[in-house]
Amino acid sequence: MNAAVIVFPGSNCDRDLATAFELVTGKPTAMVWHQDTALPDGLDVIGVPGGFSYGDYLRSGAMAARSPIMRAVAEAAAKGRMVLGVCNGFQVLTEAGLLPGALLRNEGIRFVGRDVALTVANSQTAFTSRYYADEGVTFPVAHHDGRFTADLETLDRLEGEGRVALRYAEAVNGSERQIAGIVNDASNVIGMMPHPERAVEDAHGRTDGLRLFEGLLAAT
Repeated sequence: MNAAVIVFPGSNCDRDLATAFELVTGKPTAMVWHQDTALPDGLDVIGVPGGFSYGDYLRSGAMAARSPIMRAVAEAAAKGRMVLGVCNGFQVLTEAGLLPGALLRNEGIRFVGRDVALTVANSQTAFTSRYYADEGVTFPVAHHDGRFTADLETLDRLEGEGRVALRYAEAVNGSERQIAGIVNDASNVIGMMPHPERAVEDAHGRTDGLRLFEGLLAAT
């Protein structure tokens, strides 16, 4: 599996995500600057990392979504390449139109940074294939603008098409229907607020996130 991570001004989880890819691939992860206009050849998966791209000015992810490299990311996704957006990366993907909905300020207007309990709502995607349906897992979260919202029609469509990948198993940020992660209609793009890359080795205190990256490896 060949992986790349997009780096924006203000990204602070890019190395974490690259290290998680390298843990399962045994190969270096390409780091792609946001002003580049092309991705490396032969990529299987593209990571859009967490952090505070452009300082979260305007709206979280709004400016990063208009970076030159995002055109190439959208083209790669349309060709079936897998895209993993975590935290700020989820915000970027919604702002870029690669995923529906929006991420708003947390309920209670508070930053949330802690481990949270999650439920795997769909175990049939490349990202979740190493989990079983309704399995409980724990990933860290660290966000201020993570409350997922969408209009009723979109929410019902996500539910009906099995595109809700992860749900919060506890109150976290006020997300509609406790949605923590969704996939696109082709199931090759996922956005999630929790950080699987921060739960991949014993030093992290838990390894529930490792299977997400192992699933991606198995799918390529």
